[in-house]
Amino acid sequence: MGFLPKDAEILPPSDDRVFKLLLTSPEAKQGLMNLISAVIGRNVVEVVLHVNEPPAEDINDKGERFDVNCKIDDGSQINIEMQSSRMQEDLDGLHRNLKGKSIYYLTDLHASQPAKGLRRYDKLARTHQITFCAYTIFPDAMEYVNAFSMRHDQTGDLLSDALHITFVELSKLEEIIKKPVNEMTDLDKWSVFFEYASDPEHRESVNEVIESEEVLQMAGNLLMSISQNERERAIYRSRRKYQTDLQSDFATAEDRGRVLGRAEGLSDAVRNLMDSLGMPLEQAMSVLKIPAEEQPKYRELLQSNNDSAGRIQ
Repeated sequence: MGFLPKDAEILPPSDDRVFKLLLTSPEAKQGLMNLISAVIGRNVVEVVLHVNEPPAEDINDKGERFDVNCKIDDGSQINIEMQSSRMQEDLDGLHRNLKGKSIYYLTDLHASQPAKGLRRYDKLARTHQITFCAYTIFPDAMEYVNAFSMRHDQTGDLLSDALHITFVELSKLEEIIKKPVNEMTDLDKWSVFFEYASDPEHRESVNEVIESEEVLQMAGNLLMSISQNERERAIYRSRRKYQTDLQSDFATAEDRGRVLGRAEGLSDAVRNLMDSLGMPLEQAMSVLKIPAEEQPKYRELLQSNNDSAGRIQ
């Protein structure tokens, strides 16, 4: 039935590799069609994975893209990705890097359509970019699904329905998981499955969701199989370690940058006191309350500057 044992260690479907395995394995076709239908709002009866997108089981490079690239029955192109780790962003909270990435995937896929024999641009297939995200992108939006198309800035009139982009924020499901299963939409169910399947505290609720849909029962069985596969577990641990090490390196570099920035700023202040007031180096450092144990560092910084070298005793 696809149920997940409460004490079982389940790999998270919100991991981008596990996510791709769940949607691109041969037995996942019905589930993929159901998920796409839930997002785009119409019943999908056929889906074909793009042959130029390597299957997840062939991916070993940690830098490989894990998006799901496919075409559905009306010719529309669909790209689905899971954004499991936070992207490096500016500090303004606008997530422009992630949004730009999704727009790039969308336009790249739309422009990749064969031009040979094309006579009318309005006959190009529609293209959808669907981004599931493990963290919040739109904090001011109450809904966990936010969709965008090409519309007039003032009137909202549709320019074209050829391009669609949808963000599904899995971080906003606190109220969704509390709903009775019979009141959940298909997208609610899939989102709950992706976000909570690996969490033993929500295992009972997830199993109720799984029981409600045959496609989710198949997804549950597949997730169990993936989670019990020693190779997949090893790959998951290796990728988590790689990402954790990378995050640690970024954090260390940022901390060192802040320290060096402070040091450069204080050394400039020391130099200004020496130049403008004629203070000796030791007095200038004392005025700026630079601790004695840090003073050799500032002496070295100042000695490395050719303009100030002659002033240092």
